[in-house]
Amino acid sequence: MIAHFQYLRSQQRWLLILLLILTSLLTLMPTMRLLIEALQGWQLGSASPMMQVLQQPATWRALWHSLYTSGLGTLIAVVLGCLFAFTLTLTNIRGKSLLVFCFMLPMMIPPQVTALSWLQLTGPGSPLLNTLGIAPALGSPQPLYSAEGIALLLGIQHAPLVFLALRSSLIHLPRDLIEVARISGARQHKIWIDMILPLSRNGLIAGASIAFVSALGNFGIPAMLGIPASYYVLPTLIYQKMSGFGTSVLPEIASLSVLIGVLALMGVMLQQQMLKRSRFSLLGHSGRSQDFVLGRWRLLLEIVLALVLVLILVAPLVALVTSSLVPAMGVHLNFTNLSFAAYQEMVGRQGVTLRAFSNSLLLAGGAALLLMLLATLLAYLMQSLPQRARSALTSMIEIPYALPGVVLAIACILLFAKPIPLLNLTLYGSLGIIFIAYLARFLSVSLKPIVASFSELDPSLEEAARISGASTLRRLVDILLPLIAPAVFAGGLLVFLTAVNELTVSALLWSAGKETLGVLIFNLDQSGDSILASAIAVLVVLMVAAIMLLLSLLAKHLPKGVIPWQN
Repeated sequence: MIAHFQYLRSQQRWLLILLLILTSLLTLMPTMRLLIEALQGWQLGSASPMMQVLQQPATWRALWHSLYTSGLGTLIAVVLGCLFAFTLTLTNIRGKSLLVFCFMLPMMIPPQVTALSWLQLTGPGSPLLNTLGIAPALGSPQPLYSAEGIALLLGIQHAPLVFLALRSSLIHLPRDLIEVARISGARQHKIWIDMILPLSRNGLIAGASIAFVSALGNFGIPAMLGIPASYYVLPTLIYQKMSGFGTSVLPEIASLSVLIGVLALMGVMLQQQMLKRSRFSLLGHSGRSQDFVLGRWRLLLEIVLALVLVLILVAPLVALVTSSLVPAMGVHLNFTNLSFAAYQEMVGRQGVTLRAFSNSLLLAGGAALLLMLLATLLAYLMQSLPQRARSALTSMIEIPYALPGVVLAIACILLFAKPIPLLNLTLYGSLGIIFIAYLARFLSVSLKPIVASFSELDPSLEEAARISGASTLRRLVDILLPLIAPAVFAGGLLVFLTAVNELTVSALLWSAGKETLGVLIFNLDQSGDSILASAIAVLVVLMVAAIMLLLSLLAKHLPKGVIPWQN
């Protein structure tokens, strides 16, 4: 019996070693290859790629543009995120589920679709404004082709991140302390100012930091709004250099990528330092939202929230749909010229559409399925690791997700630009390189809900099976997997939802015949086919909304916290 247990332990140990090697290859190798390329020749002084990058005025200009748009976008995200987090978590507002769903939708819509919908909403060529008769005069500038336009859409895109982080802090407020303050006669506004705001600042700091780092690495919005105005941030500067000069400038591009990575890392470190200074312990019962009675102000606040959602979500989507139904840009829509020609062209005649849908579904579906398996095994084996080793492994897995997508794309190009040794297999220019990048980037997304589900299980269930002599695989398949299956499925759906419209990584990795949906929409808009791009974008939004609705319907069968927009 002892020998049998030792054999089982040995099996588990070898499985853990194999998973650690695979995880290291996915997460550490691309980053290390990027650093090596960026730092090579540092001893040569001004001739090194890093020094050449730092000596170029375009680098410092793009750096300032990145900091300005990301900072202003973060401020907008904080304002919107705080408005919805405080009101939907702490008040007796009505229709909370619908409001949360609508507010979270912009985060799930691809950035390039967000940018395209707003471009169709504003400017003299807007079909919606022309239909309403309020379009600016022909020749008027497009207001979104500016730093402030980029910042506005970055703020809208990442406001849900602030909402999620802040809501987590608000849910865990000590209800006892707030009730004591109420009993003592404190007015509601005093409770908000003196108790709730100070106690929730950790969530606010975390949300602002995540929004800033996400805005810093965002490619879709600055590309759609900045490139036409020659306003470059660091990700679009890398794209421009890569598109214009090809792989000959990889050392220089690697240096730019490291610069973005350093900025993102500085943002995370600043967040950790601020959280450390404001760390405190909360005593009392939590885990339940407060219901502050708004009285006569409730209807007014509900109207304000509805108007905000109309402005940031409904109006751009209506403009997007309108643009897909007109025969040409600048033409107003009516029953006589309403046309589905764009849909017929893209779905029925253009082979690139079917190819892009197939590539995106194949890549996103394959990544979701493989990561479901890998994350399940990894989360199971992580339970037996010491806390320090578990934290180190988690940090390693989160590196590709925390870094801007353009940095990961450049790292993969450097890693796979040459055929793989021994195998003589070339991945550069194939769907394989995009697939590997997706695996590295979204492993963290798939892993988190499964780890949360494992933490809720009673360890005695597996221990009883272990004593009975069940192997590791038998215990996992027959006992644990049925219990964590909802979390595994939800993690896979989140990966699919995120990857199917991805652009930041695939914009630099795609090649002819290997287009994804995000790349297709971006290329159509850049080539001036905005109506065709709008038609594809509408189909993408419908797909995203359907998947989010499916996840919402499954929420009652899933562990708490698995679905981000559900309590």
